[in-house]
Amino acid sequence: MSSDKKISSAVIRRLPRYYRYLGEIKESGIQRISSNELSNRMKVTASQIRQDLNNFGGFGQQGYGYNVEYLYEEIGKILGIDKTHSMVIVGAGNLGQAIVNSEDFAKRGFIIRGVFDNNKELDGRKIGEHQIMMSDRLPQFIKDENIEILAITVPKDAAREVARVAVEAGIKAIWNFAHTDINVPDNIVVENVHLSESLMRLSYNMANHANQ
Repeated sequence: MSSDKKISSAVIRRLPRYYRYLGEIKESGIQRISSNELSNRMKVTASQIRQDLNNFGGFGQQGYGYNVEYLYEEIGKILGIDKTHSMVIVGAGNLGQAIVNSEDFAKRGFIIRGVFDNNKELDGRKIGEHQIMMSDRLPQFIKDENIEILAITVPKDAAREVARVAVEAGIKAIWNFAHTDINVPDNIVVENVHLSESLMRLSYNMANHANQ
């Protein structure tokens, strides 16, 4: 893939889904799969699959299909999850606890190194193997542990300040669950996860499905 080639956001959004399906296919023992067979499983057209993968070199051969394990590994490399990434969570509420307790993130190479909160009543309590630390320790922890990713699961009023502090400490990316957009320098990668917007899209689709 040419380094100056711009990949559309729609293609990037589909890549994790390809990765998940290919992982399930690999675990089932299937070694090769055609774009048509993958299409039937994923409910994405075969031509769309081929177009998406051609952005990165194609990976398949006419009449031969895709080597499942190879394609799975190559998409993992494209997504950057062939490497491990260190992550901290700020916000030890229900959402933060759910992220800490999920095993999926570590399997994908996202290693949670610390959990922070500003509620003094939580200081020292444990979530799984992690002892909750106070937020004033966050900047030094980011520097000392070379933390790459900050997950923000605090209310929106506190989110911008948490992001500012983390950026000054050298964070490289922010996974933002607060219901507000985070303004950071262009060299910081931000992924905003607005759960209410997702729910509204679900409501829209329900309404339109009912009217069909």
